[in-house]
Amino acid sequence: MTSHYIDWIWKIRGNLTLAPGQTGDDAFDRLDPLFRQSGTAHKRTGETLTFQKKDQDAQDKMSVFDDGVLHIEQRGAEAVLRYQLTSRALLFCFLAPLLFLAIGQLTLVVGKYQKSSHEASDTKKPAVKKPDVPMNPIDKALGAPAPEKPKKDGSKPEGRKKKPSATTAYVFAGIFAVLYLVGRVLEDRLIKGVFKKKLWDL
Repeated sequence: MTSHYIDWIWKIRGNLTLAPGQTGDDAFDRLDPLFRQSGTAHKRTGETLTFQKKDQDAQDKMSVFDDGVLHIEQRGAEAVLRYQLTSRALLFCFLAPLLFLAIGQLTLVVGKYQKSSHEASDTKKPAVKKPDVPMNPIDKALGAPAPEKPKKDGSKPEGRKKKPSATTAYVFAGIFAVLYLVGRVLEDRLIKGVFKKKLWDL
């Protein structure tokens, strides 16, 4: 299986027809301001432009992308801009739910193991009945509460233990899953709109 079948997760591909009579030089001249942002390096060779971004500003309209290739292709009487853009942010949002689901499952497994080991240790301990300690007459006269009696199995009273829960991990997995789905669709439309606005003077 080639990477083309899975790299759609973090890569956005598209094409856009150029305005009538517009050449490749005209198109790249119009798109040039997008690649003169802070942290962006680009190179143009013939009808192909490649770029890379590092520590890009949040105000950059293409800040979500880390690198990419734009190519002008003649298709009959018209020219078409084809682009392929890579985003590590999209890849992170795709992998994050898987990570949190794994953490949730691990939490449940550890909790189950701790419960079984605790029950096993309790069965090994012999039940020892301790004599009731009489309450001090002074404490009784002052209205102090009686000491809590030990449990029937001889163990000391304990606070209510909180069971391990995977809910938090599942919530974060859901949040990142939604972020990825929304981002994958939204960024595809946004970047196409940015290119179209530059090329068609919209």
